Amino acid sequence: MRGDLADKILGAWQGRCAGCLLGKPVEGWPREAIVAYLQAAGEYHLRAYVPLLAQNPVSRPLHRSAPEATRGHIACMPRDDDIDYTILGLSIVERYGRTFTTADVGATLLELLPFRAVFTAERAAYRNLVNGLAPPQTALHRNPYREWIGAEIRADIFGYLSPGRPADAAALAYRDAALSHDKNGIYAAMWAAAAIAAAFGAAAPADAIQAGLAEIPASSRLHEALARTLDWSQCLPRWEQAFDAVWEAYGHYHTVHAINNSCFVVLGLQYGRMDFGQTIAIAVECGQDTDCTGATAGSLLGAMLGARALAAVWIDPLRDRVRSLVAGADNASIRELAARTYRLAAVP
Repeated sequence: MRGDLADKILGAWQGRCAGCLLGKPVEGWPREAIVAYLQAAGEYHLRAYVPLLAQNPVSRPLHRSAPEATRGHIACMPRDDDIDYTILGLSIVERYGRTFTTADVGATLLELLPFRAVFTAERAAYRNLVNGLAPPQTALHRNPYREWIGAEIRADIFGYLSPGRPADAAALAYRDAALSHDKNGIYAAMWAAAAIAAAFGAAAPADAIQAGLAEIPASSRLHEALARTLDWSQCLPRWEQAFDAVWEAYGHYHTVHAINNSCFVVLGLQYGRMDFGQTIAIAVECGQDTDCTGATAGSLLGAMLGARALAAVWIDPLRDRVRSLVAGADNASIRELAARTYRLAAVP
């Protein structure tokens, strides 16, 4: 794995950006709306980035990023909080090393991201920090979002920094997540980080998913949901059937909850059959927090396959450039971000 590590880390970064970008235009849409839109475009299922239709057939607007996040209009990875947090996590470890504390995470958040660039649980934690609270109260005080997906979307970088070491990745993700989340919100971050760390040496996505599950409490609702989803994916022939099972069991959760969206990541990875485009397309076509699910699925499979295996249709439109609201990081090179990550990951 060591010889291919730089390529795999670049693949993880590129895969995360591509999956996030695929889901951006339809962020927050339910599955049926995405299907209706793509069928009107004559492009169900997705094989490239979402097209921009002159007349939207769905009774909900595309995300405000659509003019720069749809096919033919992409000039880079547009700004997205999912990618901001990956950059922020890298900055935390560069500043404080692997022994960073949850307080260090809070200090870096306040310094490098403006308040209006963060949402839900992170915004609650930001407010609590400004008001003088310290972790873990930053996650618990007036924060109804603490089991949502925010900590999970911050977790990928800790997998990149711990290739082949899922327990180490989960430990890093725990300290980061504790700033803003609790219980299944933290477990989702630990699972994602550990699964991505395992993906660097895994033979199949299921192996990485299982490695992630080993790092979270077996009694948790998240563990149960992911284990059931993995079981469904191994016995139901079509991903749509597995989606129906997931939706019946977990469709009651909020659009950006960690549990339902993590299940959609598993569906993409399992039914994508190691095809990068198919993997992120399935994760996105499940609906809900589509930029997040596409990003995590793309991240994990990118780490497995490496950058050299990712098709140009997904990578070339990025033009190796990412917009960001992290201070000093706007217009960063994706390759340079991957190189910075490799320098830290190559020395455990």
